[in-house]
Amino acid sequence: MAHMICIANQKGGVGKTTTAINLAAALAHAGKTTLLVDCDPQANATTGLGIDKSGLEKTLYHGLIGHADAEDIIVESGVPRLWLMPSRVELIGFEVEMLGDASRERLLQQLLSPCSQAYDYILLDCPPSLSLLTVNAMTAAHGVLIPLQSEFYALEGLGQLLQTVKRIKQRMNPSLKIEGILLTLFDKRTNLSGQVAEDAEKYFKDMVYDTRIPRAVRLAEAPSYGKPILSYDPASPGAVSYSALAREMLRKHNAPGAPGLQKTAS
Repeated sequence: MAHMICIANQKGGVGKTTTAINLAAALAHAGKTTLLVDCDPQANATTGLGIDKSGLEKTLYHGLIGHADAEDIIVESGVPRLWLMPSRVELIGFEVEMLGDASRERLLQQLLSPCSQAYDYILLDCPPSLSLLTVNAMTAAHGVLIPLQSEFYALEGLGQLLQTVKRIKQRMNPSLKIEGILLTLFDKRTNLSGQVAEDAEKYFKDMVYDTRIPRAVRLAEAPSYGKPILSYDPASPGAVSYSALAREMLRKHNAPGAPGLQKTAS
């Protein structure tokens, strides 16, 4: 059965979709069959993998409202062992249309359940809000990975997100846990990044991943070419870091990756 992880933070610009795309690609590169589910109406994960949204017949929206099965929505990503359940702007209507549905928080769980045996990992890229879509992702997932930007207000709002996780764990998903906190946009040359890392490790201890994702031009460029960083520039610091993150995650899950993953950047 797939290990399902939602990547969530109600703040925008923290590297959430960048992490979803590149961690998914790194896990696939490590030999793990991986499905990336784009739960954001902005559909940045979809375009970031080079998928033409206008050419899609079915998206996540159609699955959530019961008009399509998961297998009818999933498309190839162009990366071996990585598939995508794409999104598009119509997903905005999901919350309004499903407001009266008694099982509205479990619709994503129901959609993904039939295909969970087909993958080693399913990653859910959440919108930058604590919306019904994010609640659906947390209800379906085994764990929550929280990207935390290495900037001044980094810890602001994190308490609210952790409280949301706690409430969903209590009411809808008892097995939900914090997968980890990932420091993103990290610049080791600045005191600020170091201070954020120190504060995060002080307050959250072993929840913080050892891997840190650098602020890097090549990482920012890759989505405009419709490629994960491992395809766009496999020798770049961003690619090295996401490979390291995949290795660290696999170690935590006692699931060794394929040989040949790149070493962590110093």
